[in-house]
Amino acid sequence: MKALVFLSCLLNLTFGAGFELGEVSQKPLNITAITMFLLFVLATLFITYYSNKKSQSKSGFYTAGGNITGMQNGMAIAGDFMSAASFLGITALVFTNGFDGLIYSIGFLVGWPIILFLIAEKFRNLGKFTFADITAYRLEAKPIRTISAISALSVIVFYLIAQMVGAGQLIQLLFGLPYSFAVILVGILMICYVTFGGMHATTWVQIIKAILLLSGATFMAIMILYLTKFDLKYYFDLAISHHPKGESIMKPGIFLPDTISALSLGLALMFGTAGLPHILMRFFTVKDAKEARKSVFYATGFIGYFYILTFIIGFGAIALLLSNPEFINADGSFKGASNMIAVTLAELLGGDIFLGFISAVAFATILAVVAGLAISGAGAISHDLYVNVLKNGKVDHKSEMKITKFATIGIGIFAILLGIVFENQNVAFTVGLAFAIAASVNFPILLLCIYWKNLTTKGAFWGGLIGLIVVLALVILSPSIWVKSFGFSEAIFPYDHPAFFSMPLSFLLIYLISKFDRSKRAQKDKEGFETQDFRAQSGVGISEAVAH
Repeated sequence: MKALVFLSCLLNLTFGAGFELGEVSQKPLNITAITMFLLFVLATLFITYYSNKKSQSKSGFYTAGGNITGMQNGMAIAGDFMSAASFLGITALVFTNGFDGLIYSIGFLVGWPIILFLIAEKFRNLGKFTFADITAYRLEAKPIRTISAISALSVIVFYLIAQMVGAGQLIQLLFGLPYSFAVILVGILMICYVTFGGMHATTWVQIIKAILLLSGATFMAIMILYLTKFDLKYYFDLAISHHPKGESIMKPGIFLPDTISALSLGLALMFGTAGLPHILMRFFTVKDAKEARKSVFYATGFIGYFYILTFIIGFGAIALLLSNPEFINADGSFKGASNMIAVTLAELLGGDIFLGFISAVAFATILAVVAGLAISGAGAISHDLYVNVLKNGKVDHKSEMKITKFATIGIGIFAILLGIVFENQNVAFTVGLAFAIAASVNFPILLLCIYWKNLTTKGAFWGGLIGLIVVLALVILSPSIWVKSFGFSEAIFPYDHPAFFSMPLSFLLIYLISKFDRSKRAQKDKEGFETQDFRAQSGVGISEAVAH
């Protein structure tokens, strides 16, 4: 119970890439939305049925056999990355704060060149199924897989809680369905996609979702530009003249007034992307490093295009909704919740049919993200912790697959329970915390493991573990928790965003502990770098990763 109370407090954060959904009330059923959603579910369940035979082996389940093309994988990565928080949340932030809302778009996008130039090729050449495969290539398997799996699961759990709670609230709002039913429905569909279809089904669910989301957002952007006469000056002048903050929406400094908060959030978003286990796992679904690079290239294009659309939609909402008396209260304030700006604008632009389409896309967005999280979490539990830590790799194929399926079902049930437990909480999306952990733990370990010869097992383990503890501690001591949740008069740590402090600390600790490590294991870790680097550069032996 104490753990649930603590987690409840932690989830009251509105920071990072998280966007508060606000108060939610049940709406009448939207038949168009229900119909479109059912069509999506039927199509994806058919894909799951078709994918079942391809998901019986480890490589089939975890990596779709390595048979996904670079473009397909790029689209799937975009589908996995573009969450409901991105579509609804960034649009709402731009609507509320103008230019400052773009810090999320820029932060998310800048992370992809980092992955392209520093991570993708070497990651694909070194790994097989999970993030921990790379870190354990030359370091001692048990401790490094343990910290890698714990960190990965920490990211996944916060990301998953955010999506499940968000799913219940969004579906209640958009479809008129009861909250608990919505959470259970998402959990069951997630279990079905992953348990029976593995990575193959998950990939195609994400591809379909990405196509639907980009199509819907493109239509909205075109209609906004059409209604503002394709005149950017008129478009921005209309937005400035009707927004309560006037010309300030074109300047930075409204949302994040101090430099440290802006830098800290920016670091988490930029470097956290390169440490997200469910995103990194997708590089194993292609056959070689060349296709991995293509994946990042296409994903960056799709994601960058998407964030341009959210910019247009956000300012378009200011221009079109705030200039329309139908959406303005007597006191001049906006009618409705700001987090539903994109949905409200969709109804204005395309009527009930397009509103139904966007509502269904919002649900599809959540399903695609939770499916990717579930398969990544199942891999961390079964492949890393059970097989390679508890059983020392001495597990037959059938047993590992059985544990993987049980882990998937367990993750689904756990996600449903957490979603229901926090129904009445004023819960914010916790994607930002997931990014902070990824930037402070996963990214330093991964980067130094690939590029620094002197990294040792002790350095990676203790530096990563302390980094994880520091991230969580700084969050607890921040104003959002220490003051707003615990009721203290003043926060011990004055900032809501910890990455500016926790990420450099992790790098420093890993470096210092490794430099002072004189153990025999440390010598072995250093000697193994040349073999690892040859594999990372050349890809020799990569077929083993696919056929394993």
